[in-house]
Amino acid sequence: MFSLTVVDHVMIAHSFRGEEFGPAQRLHGATFVVEAEFRAPKLDHLNLLVDIAAAKVELRKILDGFDYRNLDAEPQFAGQNTTTEYLCAHIHKLLSAALAEGRLGDGGRAVTGLKVLLRESHVAWAAYEGAPAA
Repeated sequence: MFSLTVVDHVMIAHSFRGEEFGPAQRLHGATFVVEAEFRAPKLDHLNLLVDIAAAKVELRKILDGFDYRNLDAEPQFAGQNTTTEYLCAHIHKLLSAALAEGRLGDGGRAVTGLKVLLRESHVAWAAYEGAPAA
């Protein structure tokens, strides 16, 4: 299995609903290092898994949609607790669409696994992993 990973970061503010979240119910900030790992059993005719430059561009476009924003005020997250896990799945969905639409090169359509990992600190992170949604 081949894999290729691109990395970026995003800075957000948000709060959570639910007593389980304790002080995180108050508005607070987070800086996430975002890793997107693409996997496929074979390379394309150019020996690429995905176009690395295109993968970096697509990841940045997705992150630009909520970077330096209060997620509580963003319509795309209305009614959601924007936990680290939730954001992983959200980014996975958008990268899946980019793969399906060919925005990461022809090889992107052959990707069989996609893992999105958000590192909140050196001691805590979350990921969402699965086949790209069609």
